[in-house]
Amino acid sequence: MRLLFVSPRFLFPADEGGKIRTGQVLRGMKGGAFEITLLAPAPATNEWQSELDELCDHFVSWTPQVHGSAHKLTRLRHLFGGLPIPVATDRHEPARRVIAEQLALQPDVAVFDFVHAAVLMPRALNVPAVMFTHNVETEIFRRQVDVASNPVARAIWANQTRKMERFERESLQRFDEVVAVSQRDADHFRDTLGLPHVSAISTGVDLDARPWNAPDESGRVVFTGALDWHANVEGIGWMLDEVWPTVRAELPHAELIIVGRNPPDALVQQGATMGCRFTGFVDSILPHVKGASAYVIPLRVGGGTRIKAFEAMALGPPVVSTGVGVEGLPVEPGEHYLRADEAPAFAEALLGLLRDTERARALSRRAREYVEKNWSSARPAREFEEICVRAVGRRAGAIAPT
Repeated sequence: MRLLFVSPRFLFPADEGGKIRTGQVLRGMKGGAFEITLLAPAPATNEWQSELDELCDHFVSWTPQVHGSAHKLTRLRHLFGGLPIPVATDRHEPARRVIAEQLALQPDVAVFDFVHAAVLMPRALNVPAVMFTHNVETEIFRRQVDVASNPVARAIWANQTRKMERFERESLQRFDEVVAVSQRDADHFRDTLGLPHVSAISTGVDLDARPWNAPDESGRVVFTGALDWHANVEGIGWMLDEVWPTVRAELPHAELIIVGRNPPDALVQQGATMGCRFTGFVDSILPHVKGASAYVIPLRVGGGTRIKAFEAMALGPPVVSTGVGVEGLPVEPGEHYLRADEAPAFAEALLGLLRDTERARALSRRAREYVEKNWSSARPAREFEEICVRAVGRRAGAIAPT
């Protein structure tokens, strides 16, 4: 059977959780029930050809959008439109043409990655279709309303939340199957949006590529995540404002390393005065994470599941996270990670690990064993393939609607 997979982003370098998760699924499905054609924007060079060959049988690209230095301002022209701003800016006519041409070849099933990709779809879908959701997008927007301190920003986020809620509901109703990354998200789509065919897949980790390393005693604390995503920026801002000063006052040698592309200048300048280093883009997070004394996920907004939590647990540093930071993952606080939702508790949890190496290593070992036992990267690929086969059968009438 022929599967058309539409990604609104080029999947390499695999420097974000969504790219990592999608890549794992495609890599695990390659050579299975489907011949896979991947559609995505692509750079002019073919430097990623060998990596693409691992994910798909055929790759078809469109010319990516080019955003100037004023993009953050010019995108505000969509503020009063009918679509939420991130969705409106994803609309791209070259992409829509390529996708329509490939759909006209009648693949057995089409998969769209992230609900934003629905803005690239034609009006009529004449093939079985699956939406791979990595988040409940409306929930992310609603949480931005909750944490916004500026009344104007709060009003803008509330406006955008209403638009995203409408877009998400109307878009997901067009698909034969919706795939969520956690049972929590699947329950939301089923119970709140009334979607009949929703499945949750597991979160997996490539354990062979992530050997365990015992946390060291250096006081090196690490966060990884793209810093052009507002949820990460907000979380690191909170960390620097309210958590890290307490840690540094107690342990002046502690160092906070923020690994991720496009860090805002204001955060870099703030961190430079308080033992915090921003790496910018890196080819691989592994050298920065392995052996670290601790790994932090200070997120207060976001959605889906944070694959970074399982990645860190596999690599070794003990994890301190807010509840949002591990949301949707079946992990137990105190057993697999330390949970803290308020700044004083977060600082206390982190200080406890930095001061007690044996406790840190015990937590690290339990977390690695748990991931090894339950969350291999092969598992979500098998589950995803089964869902795509089911979508083909349902549209063909082989499976009666439930």
